[in-house]
Amino acid sequence: MIAIGQNLASLAEPCIGEFAFDAETPSTVLLCLPIPPRRCRGSRMTIRLLSETVVNRIAAGEVVERPASAVKELVENSLDAGARRIEVTVRDGGQSLIVVADDGRGMTAEELALAVQRHATSKLPDEDLTHIDTLGFRGEALPSIGAVSRLRIVSRPAGVDSAWAISVEGGKVAAPRPEAHAPGTRVEVRDLFYATPARLKFLKSPRAEQAQVVDVMRRLAMAYPAVAFVLSDGARNLLDLAPSQGELFSARLDRLAAVMGREFADNAVPVEAERDELRLTGHIGLPTLNRANAQFQFLFVNGRPVRDKLLLGAVRGAYRDFLAGDRHPLLALFLDVPARLVDVNVHPAKAEVRFRDSGVVRGLIVGALKQALAGAGHRASTTVSTAALGSFSAPNPIFSGRYNVPNNPSGIAVERAFGFQSPPQEGYKSHPLFEGPPSARTAPESPATPAPDYPLGVARAQLHATYVIAQTADGIVIVDQHAAHERLVYERMKKALAASGVARQGLLIPEVVELDPEAARRLAARAGELAELGLIVEPFGEGAVVVREVPALLGDADVKGLIRDLADEVMELDEALALQERLGEVCGTMACHGSVRAGRRLTTEEMNALLREMEVTPHAGQCNHGRPTYVELKLADIERLFGRR
Repeated sequence: MIAIGQNLASLAEPCIGEFAFDAETPSTVLLCLPIPPRRCRGSRMTIRLLSETVVNRIAAGEVVERPASAVKELVENSLDAGARRIEVTVRDGGQSLIVVADDGRGMTAEELALAVQRHATSKLPDEDLTHIDTLGFRGEALPSIGAVSRLRIVSRPAGVDSAWAISVEGGKVAAPRPEAHAPGTRVEVRDLFYATPARLKFLKSPRAEQAQVVDVMRRLAMAYPAVAFVLSDGARNLLDLAPSQGELFSARLDRLAAVMGREFADNAVPVEAERDELRLTGHIGLPTLNRANAQFQFLFVNGRPVRDKLLLGAVRGAYRDFLAGDRHPLLALFLDVPARLVDVNVHPAKAEVRFRDSGVVRGLIVGALKQALAGAGHRASTTVSTAALGSFSAPNPIFSGRYNVPNNPSGIAVERAFGFQSPPQEGYKSHPLFEGPPSARTAPESPATPAPDYPLGVARAQLHATYVIAQTADGIVIVDQHAAHERLVYERMKKALAASGVARQGLLIPEVVELDPEAARRLAARAGELAELGLIVEPFGEGAVVVREVPALLGDADVKGLIRDLADEVMELDEALALQERLGEVCGTMACHGSVRAGRRLTTEEMNALLREMEVTPHAGQCNHGRPTYVELKLADIERLFGRR
């Protein structure tokens, strides 16, 4: 220690610090501020064990990122305990209070004392991390939450006379004590992150944090339709889901309707497929029911909500032919995988998984979704008809609704119902692309006869040289002739592509593309698969490949850009998707330019041929960009427009 006024020359050993000296006697100390140990470059650091409280707070930063993370961990514990009803209450977005009450198995006093210790769990009886069949298994949630909040747990097993309670405050554990409580468990979390104030600065507004809690509850509720879920903010219920009854598919669809809306349930297609030991079930929305973001895409692996790039990439691949790149389908998929084939011990949040054979998983998802969409035939979502009815509504208070468009001409209303407006074009010559099967070219009967029982009816008129009006047995159908024919031509091109393969064209001068060495190696390893798509690549030294042939459909393509995109996808997903996507885009572009245009007058025979071919062509309910190809209006809906019902 250096005293004020002491002369530095009198020191026996050098001292590290920040000093203020007397101006007249520079060697005399007026003020000494010793440098903390971490700033002393010459000082030796001593390795020591952190205290248990600090360790728990560090772990809490990984497990409990925000209030929604705490809710997720606690609700998963309730589900693992066999609860049939789970009630959650949050205040201030979960920052000031989180309460999770269930009717599960409950815990004894001894189990309560262990439950708040790190790495204590009942879910790994044989300590085998390769066979995890529960949502939780790390034994970190409760001690992590207790390290950064005021935690209180009351629990009582069934058949036991009394309950026991235990408290943890900032990592300090109190002894269990008896308390009155019904069978089950109640967990109270107060003042979350009070012990780590820095974390509070990174929380969003209470409304935003509450929205995250609602999202967590919805995901878990979808995976467990037989369990009742209630979420409240103390004043009102944000979520109140009764247990769904019946067999798995109907129970899940009821729960999905309650969470995602009846609109999704009315326009959902069931999915069920198996491959090897994998099983995929769920429901997917028709392509015409889409959104601008992927918020309503829910994926589950063994009942666990996950966010996985592989699964999302598979969904994108399955819908590639039906949606534009900036539109996303609605779906909920449930993948059941043997525990030995999936690793859920990837991240403390347990939202990521890793599959032993990702290629099989992706193939199962893409194939199952495409098959389900093909089974939907020419069906389009009911939302198209709803929007059309709103567009046709007169600006009258009797018919007021969210879709009313005052003073809207009928032509513009129709175009809005189909999602676009296009200028008319001239040219009325017979179109060779109408050539199809004889049954598709046959006009059923003259417009004066009653409409036979065709799904899309019989053509009666053409409006604005763009829309075909058909009469069905119980209503009318309005068809966008360009969008419909675009889909038909696209499907023909896909069949031809599958039958004869991808035509290739050689490059006059082979293109050498430099890549990261690992990316080049992986891309070269996929040379056989790329050759099937019409792309011939070969290794070219270290960190480069040479391209000798490309698909003829691509024309004058940016070969280097294509190869780099492929390399990125192979590195990220271990799949070559970009080339398939580009081929699909080219086919779609060619189909668009090769289809009948808006503004071309059609004969009755041509209109009926279009309708008949739509009925037998998969995915004819939407064009290649996800827009509907037709709108169906039931007679009852039309009568309501005129006040006849």
